[in-house]
Amino acid sequence: MNRLYIALLAAVLATFGLNAAPEKLSSQERLELVRGMTAEYATAKVPVPKSKRALAITKTAKVIDQEKWDKQLRELGPAAKPGDALQVTRVDVNDDNIVLQINGGLGSGTKWYDRVQVGMGNTTRPVSKSGQATEGTTIVVEFREGVPSMTAQEFKKMLLPIMDFDKRSATEDYLESLPEPIRLAIKEKRAIEGMNREQVINAVGHPRHKTRETKDGVEDEDWVYGLPPGKITFVTFEGDTVVKVRDTYAGLGGSTAPKLDPK
Repeated sequence: MNRLYIALLAAVLATFGLNAAPEKLSSQERLELVRGMTAEYATAKVPVPKSKRALAITKTAKVIDQEKWDKQLRELGPAAKPGDALQVTRVDVNDDNIVLQINGGLGSGTKWYDRVQVGMGNTTRPVSKSGQATEGTTIVVEFREGVPSMTAQEFKKMLLPIMDFDKRSATEDYLESLPEPIRLAIKEKRAIEGMNREQVINAVGHPRHKTRETKDGVEDEDWVYGLPPGKITFVTFEGDTVVKVRDTYAGLGGSTAPKLDPK
C-alpha cells in the first residue's frame, strides 16, 4: 500500500511539474536580454518585409502571418532578403512580448524633431528630413503566457527559423582582414575616421538619414545617427572615406573622434 501511495504521489508531482507555468523573466534577466540583443547582427534566412507596424511571430518563430508578410513585401519591399545582414537596433521587453527594431525600423511622416537643428559655432544642420524613412522593420515575438525566464542566447535560438545570429558570414571573414583600429572600432560599434561606407555600416548600422553639401567643389556626405534629445552623430564622407566623426547634443557642443594612427 505504501509503495502504491508513493508511486501515485510521484505521478501527481510529475504531472504538476509538466503543467506548471513557466518561470517569468526577472528584472535582471530583462536587462541582460536587452544588452545581449541590442546592436547584434544576424543573417536573414527568409525574406523580411519592411512594415510600419510590428510583424508578429510566435515564440518559436515558426508561425507567422504569411499573408500579412507577403502583403508587406509587395507594398513596401524587403528590409532584408535571405543571406542579407540584419542588425537589431532596439529591443523592448514587455510582459508578454519582445519587440525588435531591425535596421533602424521604418518610420515616415513629419516628426517634431524635423524642425530641430544642431551644430557647432555658427554652422547648424537639420537633424531630420521630413518624411524620409529608414530601410528597416519591426518584429514582435509574442508569448501568450508571458515572457519566460531566458538568456539572450536562448532567445536567439527561438529566432533561428527567421534569422541566424551564429552563422559565420562573409562579413565576419572580411572583418578579420581589416587593420586592427578599424576592426576594434567595429567590435565596439563606433565609427572612426578612415573607415569606408561598408565598415561604417558594420560598426553602427544604416544611418537614419543622409545629407550632402558641396564646399569649394568638394562634395561631402553626412550620415546622421541618433535622435534628440540626446546624442546626434554625424559621420562625414569625402568619396568613400570617413573624414570626420562628430557628436553633438542638440546645439550644446560636440567633439570629433581622434584620427587613426598613420601606421
